[in-house]
Amino acid sequence: MERIPPHVLLGAYTEGVFPMSEDGEILWFSPLKRGLIPLDGRFHIPHGLKRVLRKQPFEVRRNSAFRQVIESCGARNETWIDDAIIESYVQLHEIGFAHSVECWDGDGLQGGLYGVSLGRAFFGESMFSLKTDASKVALVHLVEWLREEQYLLLDTQWMTDHLRQFGGEEIPREEYLTILNEALEGIYEEPL
Repeated sequence: MERIPPHVLLGAYTEGVFPMSEDGEILWFSPLKRGLIPLDGRFHIPHGLKRVLRKQPFEVRRNSAFRQVIESCGARNETWIDDAIIESYVQLHEIGFAHSVECWDGDGLQGGLYGVSLGRAFFGESMFSLKTDASKVALVHLVEWLREEQYLLLDTQWMTDHLRQFGGEEIPREEYLTILNEALEGIYEEPL
């Protein structure tokens, strides 16, 4: 099984580039407009989701079923997540750079998301839901975790209507790269 080496994947993220697979070929992207979810007061939880969160319908876990999450994200009719992508990100997870947030109930894993963490940047890759609101609950928990850890960037790659309801916005690539560089500050130690 071909997979993207971790140093290639991580190096791409430091440059604002991410991979997707199309018909078995790995393609690399750096959109002119980049989607972000704000980690400050502009993050918005829709009213209906606040009611769901009060009921706590899911047990939220991190990193307990990474492979199951990424495979579930790829289990669609049209997907850019193939076996090469899955194995590449599972390897990143095994060395501590890729993470999942999962929503569980008595029936098992119901939704979640995964992405890559580097410095104080989190690069959201994909999410899925088997039960209503499961991926949204996972996203709220991700934002809470990133805020606690003082992250500066939650990159969503492209903006969707689904993400706009949380205060998601698009910014030009140049502005994105400035924020990215700040979020990655200090990940490479300067030689003495």
